[in-house]
Amino acid sequence: MTKKKAGKEGSDYKVGNWVVYPTHGVGKVMGIEDQEIAGTKLKLIVISFEKDRMTLRVPIDKAKDSGLRKLSSRDEMKGALKTLKGRSRVRRTMWSRRAQEYEAKINSGDPVSIAEVVRDLHRKEDQPDQSYSERQIYQAALDRLARELAAVEDIEEEAATEKLETLLKAA
Repeated sequence: MTKKKAGKEGSDYKVGNWVVYPTHGVGKVMGIEDQEIAGTKLKLIVISFEKDRMTLRVPIDKAKDSGLRKLSSRDEMKGALKTLKGRSRVRRTMWSRRAQEYEAKINSGDPVSIAEVVRDLHRKEDQPDQSYSERQIYQAALDRLARELAAVEDIEEEAATEKLETLLKAA
């Protein structure tokens, strides 16, 4: 995986580059297309999210506003992994409010925010079980973080998940 320096608009979106779309996670740029939609010519970035079997087309001029970004650097990912080792901060507010906050963090696309969700919802062996919705949110955050870690370190997603779980158990 090679990363290109951001020069002009769209240079982060070269074919084969990994990118992160906030609500869908890590995807691969498959191409740049010209399309005419409602009489307007648009240049679209075509992104494939293989895990979700989904293709997304984002107008280049709306890419930054949509939150589309290049993959995290190794240093940014180290910051996220460091967050996993910290103490969990579970506020005693209603679960529905916390769940909304967790979902917002996951959909922000920020690896540190996603790591906070993973850390806060992780249960050690001696702790009570999670509710179904807690497990769902935890798994979504873990999967999202593992996908980006796998892409950054160029390893299999399964190995990335194991690495994250090892860090959580050691914390």
